[in-house]
Amino acid sequence: MDVVILANGPGEITTWVKPVVMALRAQVPSRAALRISVVLSPCPNAPGREGDIARQYPEVDRVQSSSAFWPFLLWGKTADNWDWRDRGVVLFLGGDQIYPVIVGKRLGYKTVIYAEWFTNWRRWIDAFGVMNADLVEQAPAAWRHKFTVVGDLMTDGQSAITDQQDIAQQLHLTPTTELIGVLPGSKRAKLTQGMPLLLSVADYVRHRRSQTQFVLPVAPTVDVATLTRYTDPQQNPFCTVFDAPATQLISGAGPHSLPRLKTAQGTQILLWKPFPATAVTGQCQLCLTTVGANTAELGGLGIPMLVLLPTQQLEAMNAWDGILGLLVALPLIGKPLNILINRLFLAYIHRRNKLFAWPNIWAGREIVPELLGHLDA
Repeated sequence: MDVVILANGPGEITTWVKPVVMALRAQVPSRAALRISVVLSPCPNAPGREGDIARQYPEVDRVQSSSAFWPFLLWGKTADNWDWRDRGVVLFLGGDQIYPVIVGKRLGYKTVIYAEWFTNWRRWIDAFGVMNADLVEQAPAAWRHKFTVVGDLMTDGQSAITDQQDIAQQLHLTPTTELIGVLPGSKRAKLTQGMPLLLSVADYVRHRRSQTQFVLPVAPTVDVATLTRYTDPQQNPFCTVFDAPATQLISGAGPHSLPRLKTAQGTQILLWKPFPATAVTGQCQLCLTTVGANTAELGGLGIPMLVLLPTQQLEAMNAWDGILGLLVALPLIGKPLNILINRLFLAYIHRRNKLFAWPNIWAGREIVPELLGHLDA
């Protein structure tokens, strides 16, 4: 049979698709018995490398990038003229929940939606795997038989690397080392402010605690060259806003040497590229992170964290999805519209005490600090 996975952004590809395809292939190793296809839909904030990441998963047989999505959705035509087996399942792991309805009808396959917060199209979807029982209770009684609580893919799907000695050698850890992870995210809007701020913080802390070592797990959708551009004041004006130190990229040499960013004051931030990064984040005493799937993974590992939400420049906060993401990207009106939206949004979250980090959302209270506002080192 065929399993067609519909997904979109980098978070879904790395924290939802990866554990699902691993579990599927573990149950059915035969490619003849089970063929896994990943079809990506457009995401306004995706860096565009999601297809490359999915192609690296050995469990997946074929991948179609988001650029070819609309012809597939509207007319059923894939870029490479894929064939389809007579039996299959369409599995929704990101995007718009109407997509599996359309694709399932066209292919004649059963449909399954994984849902965290809401469910749609209950009449036409065959089954829902949901994060918790609240979604079952919210569904009309006539459709509750379609629902199964499957848990949280972001935490339940983590895989770990066990060669801790090798990791310690690469990080140059000693018994007295205090390892701090810095996780600026992968989207442009987050990296623009996150990288300069975290560089300043690293210098500030290292000057006062010489035993501190910093490590930055590089997101799979961002390469090192792209990451370093956000540390260059010629390319990123927010380096000046956050008084970020000058840095240089030092390439790693040898089996136990990692590339690193070195500041003018001598602080070094090691760049950890293997994915998933739970092997290294699991050894951190503390992580400084932006919002997103990072907070769920750190919560699952039990790692203390500070969640940073700098608001120095409202126009830089443009990580909006859907229609809002399209509107703020428009020329001329996009920038002022984005500032207005952000002002209204900040007023709303202050009034409602809205929480962003996943551990806080799960707990319904602030159990990890969220620092929102004009932040400095």
